[in-house]
Amino acid sequence: MPPSRVATHTLRTRHTEVRGAIWPSARGMLSEVEVIEKMKPTGTDPRILSLAAEVAKSPEQNVPVILLKLKEIINNTPLGSSELKKIKQDIYCYDLIQYCLLVLSQDCSRIQGGWTTISQLTQILSQCCVGLDPGEDAEEFYKELLPSAAENFLVLGRQLQTCFINAIKDEEKDNLLHFFQILTDSLFWLLGGHIQLIQNVLQSDHLLHLLQTDNVQIGSIVMTLLQNILQINRSKRTKTLLELNRQKEEEDLRLRLQLHRQRAMRILRELRLSMLEIVHPGQMEKYNREMEEKSALIIQKHWRGYRERKKFHQQRPSLTEYKAAVTLQRAVLKFLAKRHKKKKLFASWHELQGLTDARRVELKQQVDDYVRRHPGSQMSEVASRELHAQAQEQLQHYFMGRTLEERAQQHREALMAQISTNIEQLMKAPSLKETEGKEPEHFLSRSRPVAAKAKQAHLTTLKHIQAPWWKKLGEEPGDDIDVSKDELSLELETLFIGGIKPP
Repeated sequence: MPPSRVATHTLRTRHTEVRGAIWPSARGMLSEVEVIEKMKPTGTDPRILSLAAEVAKSPEQNVPVILLKLKEIINNTPLGSSELKKIKQDIYCYDLIQYCLLVLSQDCSRIQGGWTTISQLTQILSQCCVGLDPGEDAEEFYKELLPSAAENFLVLGRQLQTCFINAIKDEEKDNLLHFFQILTDSLFWLLGGHIQLIQNVLQSDHLLHLLQTDNVQIGSIVMTLLQNILQINRSKRTKTLLELNRQKEEEDLRLRLQLHRQRAMRILRELRLSMLEIVHPGQMEKYNREMEEKSALIIQKHWRGYRERKKFHQQRPSLTEYKAAVTLQRAVLKFLAKRHKKKKLFASWHELQGLTDARRVELKQQVDDYVRRHPGSQMSEVASRELHAQAQEQLQHYFMGRTLEERAQQHREALMAQISTNIEQLMKAPSLKETEGKEPEHFLSRSRPVAAKAKQAHLTTLKHIQAPWWKKLGEEPGDDIDVSKDELSLELETLFIGGIKPP
């Protein structure tokens, strides 16, 4: 027996009744404190050790209140930590869980604090049992302690139900209902950590008695507990089926691999036997060496392929980043080139420097020398103004005439295109016998060139919208849309554009 179990053997003598069994008294044995101090295992939490000694020394009526200190110890320990797991092991090692179970199996009227103490002890018991590793005492823990705890919870629930029905004051009813809720929560927590207890709880007569209550509040809490238990049981079955399916798949895979290995070995042996019949005995060593080299090359090929594929998958994010960087750099360079081109147009204006006084004097002297060498005819101011007015009038007539000529030329070209279109449509028109109802409508429309131009602009805009985002980087609102003619040819080939420009 472990030292901690020997040290706590005397603690069992503090109670004389556990589920009908009588534990012998040990008043004449060695003092509990001395035993604990002498047989103290290494690494035991000093708070648990002190609490166990206090329980061993105290009278039976004070034990329930002392056990409530376990709640503070558990709550002050981080949830899910290794420290909490060690504390639960120490609590079980010093039989403090058994003490809680013994207290809950006693008469409620004899317990100090009444239902308040009992409800807190149920929380402590369920918290200590969930996540506990019993070690060498696993059989006793799972087959005796846990079923006894679940049964005691149901018995306490029936007692609370009776007290609630017999209570008269509303305040007392509210308190008892609160304690009943704590009790059912503790039972659900215990079943959630040890789902093998669900079957025992569902088969218990105490649960059936709780379900047969006429009180709406008690019945609602019990039905909620039953629903949660059934959900846990359903999830357990689902998990079990998934686990069985996974094991079956692993077993099938193992059998297939074994069969494949055996088939490969058989083929290899048959090949060796056939080669023994064909190859001369003196050539067997050479043949075996060639086969070993060939096998080594095949293994190396597959290994290198696996290594390169693994390396490629590892480098894929960096390759993606590299491609993205190249795309962004290309777009930025394109944008900078456009900006440089725009700046270059206005560079000549910014590069002009102001003339100095010496340069002005030099230029003025050159102009005076040129005027002196090339004297012009003298003209009065009136004659100069008349000449200027005549020049302005001639220029105005020229520009007006050119505008009218251009409009007339455009009108002539449009008329010629329309005439050509009409002629072509009339040449291709079917006879009156073959004409259908919708065909004359094609000859009524005179906007085919306009429709063709509009459709071409629409297709150009549509191709630009559907282009990838990275092709649009660096574009500005004023830039022309550049779409290749090959992309529009498929759409425009099916459209008839009437009219041709005459030679």
